[in-house]
Amino acid sequence: MDKRVLWKLSYGLYAIGVSDQGRACGCIVNTVMQVTSDSPAVTVCLNKNNYTTQLLQKTGVFTVSILSEKTNPETIGALGFASGRDTHKFMDVPFRLVEGLPVVEDAVCGGMLCRVTSITDVGTHLLFVGKVVDAFAGETDAPPMTYEYYHKVVKGSAPKNAPTYRGQEEQTAPSEEPVYVCGVCGYEHQGELPEDFKCPICRQPREVFRKK
Repeated sequence: MDKRVLWKLSYGLYAIGVSDQGRACGCIVNTVMQVTSDSPAVTVCLNKNNYTTQLLQKTGVFTVSILSEKTNPETIGALGFASGRDTHKFMDVPFRLVEGLPVVEDAVCGGMLCRVTSITDVGTHLLFVGKVVDAFAGETDAPPMTYEYYHKVVKGSAPKNAPTYRGQEEQTAPSEEPVYVCGVCGYEHQGELPEDFKCPICRQPREVFRKK
């Protein structure tokens, strides 16, 4: 099987918001899709090991924030490469609450409030179907951030729990300059690392980078 064919499928980038007994929590996903129109519903796929998944199973409600090309990469790093079990992910992420659930306010295209109507076990992940009970425009006219844009322009990588995680198969084009990879989020930096360098996505210091 040539799994590279699957890389041709297109995706966006979204922040899922849930409540942990009143504390804002959530994660980054790329698998949100509208499935009905007359009574709008969307699907989202979450890894069973994610803390967000466990909270969503308990509460049955979630928000979707549609990230744009102007969304700060640090927002993606904060929500996508740490666990809400022991981290306040929204500590440095601008957000507001909608019925007690966080909605990102960092150059997003829009947001939705959804109520879970069904859950399907698909192996390593759970597929949630949510009825859209409210939707609101964002504060930017920038294009939605696609997964391709995130990889090629932001230079970000997918966490291991993502449905589209590529592992070691994810390669960059050959270059004469050295390439250093962040050991936390997978960000790839081309060229030597300055002494005060910090990952633009997860803000980790140069010490966590390893030469590719």
